[in-house]
Amino acid sequence: MDITKNDSHQEGGMAKAIESQTAKIPSDAFLWTSIASMGVSLAFKLTGHKHTALFIGQWAAPFLLLGIYNKIVKTQGHD
Repeated sequence: MDITKNDSHQEGGMAKAIESQTAKIPSDAFLWTSIASMGVSLAFKLTGHKHTALFIGQWAAPFLLLGIYNKIVKTQGHD
């Protein structure tokens, strides 16, 4: 019994289509986008736009998580 394969739950066509397109994005893109959001956040903070800086600064973690998901899909595939 292979515990990594769950035959009772299959992904839909939309998820497979999205994953096939996002797998084409280089993993570095997510890292650099995250770093860029931190830089833009710092720039807003230095110019006195505190709330905008906090809003944009919170984008870094989701970009990194998307990068991890992208890497998993590339290495493990879907379903």
